[in-house]
Amino acid sequence: MVKTYFFDTSALVKRYITEIGSDWVRTLTDPQSDNRIILARITWIEMLSAYSRLRRESTLDETAFNIALQAFEYDWDTQYQIVEFDKTLAEQAGELVQKYPLRAYDSVQLASSLKIHRIYAQVAAGLFVFVSADERLLAVAKSENMSVENPLEHPTT
Repeated sequence: MVKTYFFDTSALVKRYITEIGSDWVRTLTDPQSDNRIILARITWIEMLSAYSRLRRESTLDETAFNIALQAFEYDWDTQYQIVEFDKTLAEQAGELVQKYPLRAYDSVQLASSLKIHRIYAQVAAGLFVFVSADERLLAVAKSENMSVENPLEHPTT
């Protein structure tokens, strides 16, 4: 049975930039795994921001930056399912920032995940997992009754 994972940016970046948890993330996101990978539309912006910051900080050289960016762009177009940002999602994200101590984009990530989680909760309970390397966001997702995983708990070997 296909398992579905919603990745926030803090987890997805590990697919393209080697960090703690990268092996685990790469295994889950490998097209051969038959896992369904879902992302929020804003992940595009957050990934470009993360890559650009790493390049400015000289953590990524120009070649590594271009390779990571091209791989992400290809996967975005061919592998990921995208949750679009609309008025309803914006309203839910606004409710989440009032209820929990979340940053704005984290609330959009969570609202996007909750939108999909509601569908899975009705038809395929246990087959949907929210993945993040942000402990605060994971705690909030748990309080919203989502199954969660943290790639930092799966160190690279």
